[in-house]
Parts: sequence; structure tokens; C-alpha cells
Amino acid sequence: MTKKKTFTRSRNNRMIAGVMGGVADYFGWNATWLRIIFVLISFFSVAFPGILVYILAWIIIPDAPKKTNYYSADSRKDVTPDNDDRP
Repeated sequence: MTKKKTFTRSRNNRMIAGVMGGVADYFGWNATWLRIIFVLISFFSVAFPGILVYILAWIIIPDAPKKTNYYSADSRKDVTPDNDDRP
């Protein structure tokens, strides 16, 4: 079974908000080259449309879910000792 790929902002590959990192992760592209191309296109189009598109993408695209370190929310176990053994 393959995992469904979702379009989210990246948590690992972010410079400002993770928009370009998320786009690069989704399509399998290099994030550095995507950022360079985006900046060049924004610069040569008088910068306003690129900044506006980035801010709108920041608002619209959801952030990637946080990854838990050791336990997931479903597998937490109570490890406190029972109080029945106390004198």
C-alpha cells in the first residue's frame, strides 16, 4: 500500500515559511534550485507578484504535521508504578 502524498509546507526544508520546500518535496525537485528560479522570476516581474503569490501560498497551504519523537499519540503507555505495593 502506498502512502498518499499530501501538499503541505515543509518543516524540514524551510527558509521563511516552508512554501518552496513543500513544493519541492511534493514534486521531487531540488528546493535550492526552485528558490533561485522563484527569486529570479519575482525579480524580473517587478517583485510584487512573486511576493504576493508566496504570501498567499503561506496562508493557503497547510503546514506539515509534527512528527513525534518516540511515542505516537496512539501508543502511549502508562509507566507509573501501581500504588498497591506500598506498605
